[in-house]
Amino acid sequence: MRNPLQNAAAGITPKSPGGTPDSPGHAPGAGRAAASLAELVTYRTVSSRAGGTSQAGAGGETAEFESFIAALPRLYPGVHAALELERVNGHALLYRWPGSAVAEDPAARHRASVLMAHYDVVPADDPGEWTHPPFSGHNDGTFLWGRGTLDDKGQLVAILEAAERLLRAGYAPAHDLYFSFGNNEEAAGNSAAAAADLLAGRGVLPWLVLDEGGAVAGGAFPGVSRPAAVVGVAEKGILDVELLTRDPGGHASTPPRMGATARLARAITRIERRPFPQSLPEVTAEMLRRFGPHTPPPLRAVFANVALLRAPIIWLFGRLGSETNAMTRTTVAITTLEGSSGANVLAATAKANANIRVAVGETVEGTMALLRRIIRDPKVELRVVEGNGPSPVSPSSGAQWDLLADCIGQVFPEAIITPYIMMGGTDSRRFTGICGAVYRFAPFFMDVRARGSIHAVDEKIGLETLEQGVRFYETLMREL
Repeated sequence: MRNPLQNAAAGITPKSPGGTPDSPGHAPGAGRAAASLAELVTYRTVSSRAGGTSQAGAGGETAEFESFIAALPRLYPGVHAALELERVNGHALLYRWPGSAVAEDPAARHRASVLMAHYDVVPADDPGEWTHPPFSGHNDGTFLWGRGTLDDKGQLVAILEAAERLLRAGYAPAHDLYFSFGNNEEAAGNSAAAAADLLAGRGVLPWLVLDEGGAVAGGAFPGVSRPAAVVGVAEKGILDVELLTRDPGGHASTPPRMGATARLARAITRIERRPFPQSLPEVTAEMLRRFGPHTPPPLRAVFANVALLRAPIIWLFGRLGSETNAMTRTTVAITTLEGSSGANVLAATAKANANIRVAVGETVEGTMALLRRIIRDPKVELRVVEGNGPSPVSPSSGAQWDLLADCIGQVFPEAIITPYIMMGGTDSRRFTGICGAVYRFAPFFMDVRARGSIHAVDEKIGLETLEQGVRFYETLMREL
């Protein structure tokens, strides 16, 4: 399939699935948001982490990032006519919607808000396993299929579509409103940090920052039947640690005892058998209190008395499943292994990568010290590849939280709104140095299957869900 740059060179008007040359991507019967997202999914804006380094738009993929950016003014002409746009760190985008109050009072810039998303996606290494090709943007009338529909091009489209609708209605914000769209979030890149530094250098200290993260989740917690709007108020730290063992190597016919691979295997086994200690952060305790009235009587009584029953709750969380277990401790996952390059050759070195999610309240230094004690072997070398500690905790009360909760309630009235700690990482952690109210919430309904499709096969978003996301951002922008 031609990419849009080739189309332009050939004099062909770009067209997404179901579109027409007169209205690219806007198929009859489909909403503008869905049609725009269908086209934007077709741009293979893949970023990845290889060899311990971040890569976004490398090689031929750079053209895909440029094509994505070039499509936005055509899909959202009102936004690009009214808002200021600058590129940050190459392919990241920072829009500014000037507030009417700022012209009269420059101090009003401190009431600016930042809405975030990222448009890079993880690779789709198994396209043959997908129901519809991962970069097709296929619209079946109920779902829009493709890599990035949920993570996170759908959120970017919801923001831009909401702004476009408000502009057509003649709306102008009182305070500056920024859209920060990252290009290397999946690669843990530095574009978001560059955007935050740019704002800080201009004296902009946002009143509110909202990024991806939580969602309106179905089946989010055992015993809770209603959907839960979980809003991330903090996120765990992310730490990649290399475990390295050495040995003279040689021929596999005369193996030594405790060679490089055996020593590494023993270290990994010790990590698996001795998980990090558990605790119950106050954010998680508050989440349980909010879930409590909506659970069956036995759980209701437990969650109403979190302070008194903290120890048994922690014990229970460790056994309910991997998600609840991760809420209570620092977790370690061995993700890559490397040994000998030959079937009959002893490894001179063996390596593994430990991907560690550092619990709120812990530190990188403390995590590394405990990891060394768990391994109990000075011949296993530990090296921090990259990473950071957990983010600060944003308040789950006060003006910013109340405004966000009110907007969620208007669009998702059936949802239980609660704070939580994110297990993964987002670009928003780069903004915690300039804003004390940083939240993580995607305004989409996601059941267990939808959440499981993120970074996996058959990622898709419901058309109704996408429309709810647009309505949420319309509501939020009006309130801001």
